[in-house]
Amino acid sequence: MSGVRKEAMNEEEKRTKAWIGDAVLALCARQWILEQNDISGKERAEVFIQMTSNKFLSALGEPTAMEAEIGFVYEDQGLDAAMEFIKTKFLPVFLKQRNKQRRPGSYRKK
Repeated sequence: MSGVRKEAMNEEEKRTKAWIGDAVLALCARQWILEQNDISGKERAEVFIQMTSNKFLSALGEPTAMEAEIGFVYEDQGLDAAMEFIKTKFLPVFLKQRNKQRRPGSYRKK
């Protein structure tokens, strides 16, 4: 990450960065969703919830810490860098989870 000292943060600083990071994640998620031809207008809200939920973020680490990382990148390097950070660190995990959800289950009898 951008050389920012996350370890030295107190809880209030982490939450402040996470608050900003949450907003950047929401913007990035909405932009990405709109770029996808396979996500219908009716599906957008559900995909957005999945992509920004604490359940998803916990696949990468503690949710507040994950949002704080985004907030750090945004404040240190700007919006474009934060969007790229999300696309390289978060999006591959989201896509892997989404592809698993879309696969049909086993048809073998138990």
